[in-house]
Amino acid sequence: MSFSLFLALKYLKPKRSVASVITVVSILGVMLGVAVVIIVRSVMTGFGDIWEEKILDFKPHVSLLPMQGNVIRGEDETAKKLRAVPGVTCVTPEIDTRVLLSHRGRVLAPVLVGVDGDDFTRAYRIGAPRAGTFDLEGDSIVLGATAARNLGVWVGDEVVVYSPKTLVARDEVFLPVKWKVVGIFSCGQHEYDSGYAVASLANVRDLMGMEHGVFAIHLKTDCPTNDERFGKLLEDMRRETRDAMRFVTWREADREIFNALAVEKNMTALLLSLISLVAVFCVMNTLLVLTVQKTPEIGLLKAIGFRRLEIMKVFIVHGMIQCALGIVLGLCASWAVLANLQNIVEGLAKMGLEVFPASVYGLAAIPHRLIVTDVFWVVALVAVFGFLASFIPATIASFKDPVKALNS
Repeated sequence: MSFSLFLALKYLKPKRSVASVITVVSILGVMLGVAVVIIVRSVMTGFGDIWEEKILDFKPHVSLLPMQGNVIRGEDETAKKLRAVPGVTCVTPEIDTRVLLSHRGRVLAPVLVGVDGDDFTRAYRIGAPRAGTFDLEGDSIVLGATAARNLGVWVGDEVVVYSPKTLVARDEVFLPVKWKVVGIFSCGQHEYDSGYAVASLANVRDLMGMEHGVFAIHLKTDCPTNDERFGKLLEDMRRETRDAMRFVTWREADREIFNALAVEKNMTALLLSLISLVAVFCVMNTLLVLTVQKTPEIGLLKAIGFRRLEIMKVFIVHGMIQCALGIVLGLCASWAVLANLQNIVEGLAKMGLEVFPASVYGLAAIPHRLIVTDVFWVVALVAVFGFLASFIPATIASFKDPVKALNS
C-alpha cells in the first residue's frame, strides 16, 4: 500500500469531528445524485419504449406514397409483389384522409382510414374492441374511444360524414353520408384514440369520389427496430417497386415525437446532473476543512522531505474514495428503487400522493429500462467532477509553507 493511500484511508476513519460528519454528508450527496440521475434516465427510457411500441403497433413501419400526384394506381399488383418480400408481414392499400364527423351538434375532424376489413386487425394491433366489433361491412365506421366520447356516440349510433372534397370540388357536389358506429377501439394512446376512425376501403373511395386507387400502401415488417435488417428490407422493397414510389419509414413519419423525447430525456438528465455537481462540491468542502485540520501534519510531511505531488496525492485519493463510495452506494440505491418502483408508487398513492395516475398515462405500471451506457456516463461524470473538486484543495495543501504550518 502506498503512503498516499494509507494516509488517505487514515483520514477517512470517523473521529466524531466536524470533518467526519461533512464526509458522511458528502458521500450521501454523491449517492443521491447518482441514484436520481440513473432512476430518471431509466424511467424516461421506459416511456420512450412505450411510445415506440404504441407507434409500431398502430402505425405502419413503412409507407409507400406516389412519386407524382396523390393516387397510387395498380395497388393490388404492387401489394402482391411486396407481400412476397421476406420480412414483410402485412401490406395494406389504404386511403387516409381527414373528414368531418357530426352527431347531434357535435363535430369532430379525425383521420379516416379506409382499409379492407380483413387487413384492419392485422395491420392495427389494438387488441379486442372496447365495444362492438371490427366488422366493416356495409355503411359502418369504427371510432377510437376518446373520439366516440367527444362525439357522444356509442355502438349503434349514426354519425354524419362530410367528405373533404366538399371544400375543394367546384363542379361536383359531395353530399354527406350516414354511417353506423359498429365498434370502438382503444389502444391506450390518446392521439390515436381521439384522432382516428376506420371504415371500409370501398366506402372511403365513394366518399372521396374515386373509382380505384389508394393514397398509400402501408407495410408492417418483422424487424422495425433492427436498423441493419430494416435497411436491407427497404432495398428489397425498392427493387420490387423499381423505385416508382416514395418510401417513408416510421422513424421519419414520427421524427418530431422521438426528437422531443430525446431532447426531454437529455435536458432532464442535464438538470439532474447538477445535483451530482452540488454533491461533488460537498466533497471539495470536506477536503478544504481537512486541509485546515491537518495543517500541522502537512507542515511536518514537507519538513521531512515529502514533495508537493505526494501531498497532493493524499487529498486527491481521499476525495476520489469519497466519490467512489458515493457512486457504489448510488448504484445500489438506484437498483433497489427500480426493482421496487411500482411498489413505491403504489405506497405513495396510498398516502395520497398520486405520482403516476393510470387514468392519465393509460398504463398499468410505470415503465423503466436501465441502459448500461447511461450508467457509464453518470459514473464517468461524477468521477471527473470528483477529481476536479479534489484537485483544488490538494493544490492548496501542497503549497502550504512548512514553517507556518508547523507553527499553526
